[in-house]
Amino acid sequence: MPLVQLCQQTEGVARLLPSFSPGLAGNAVGASCHAGLVPVTIDDIRRVASQLPRSYEVVVRDRVKFRVGQIVWLALNREETEVGFAFPKEEREWAVASEPDLFFMPRQSDLRFNWIEARLDALDEARMRELVIDAWRMVVPRSVGASIPDP
Repeated sequence: MPLVQLCQQTEGVARLLPSFSPGLAGNAVGASCHAGLVPVTIDDIRRVASQLPRSYEVVVRDRVKFRVGQIVWLALNREETEVGFAFPKEEREWAVASEPDLFFMPRQSDLRFNWIEARLDALDEARMRELVIDAWRMVVPRSVGASIPDP
């Protein structure tokens, strides 16, 4: 069952049973629904990323990735619950410390890259759009990046 549908069902139960708290359900779906957040899906990401100039989608070892040329600038895990994307190394620790529910460090072998990971269930569509466009801008020429307005 899609995460958004689960969220809607959880919200429906909360309306019927005022004592029900989805945030206490102990799962990411309940916590996201409780916060009023509708989690983004791969289709939401695909809708934004596929419209960016020079960006194209590939599937590598059952993982969806977006590239500009040969540079991977966005990748989803196999379960499509987490997304990694281009992000300045200098700001990575600050981002993880300030929003630990959203961001986390990439695996050890990826620390050498300008890269960070995020949980999809902690992202809303507006924030996802901002992060996707900013990641894409890191890998395209400035003149191309300037062709897309800020989110």
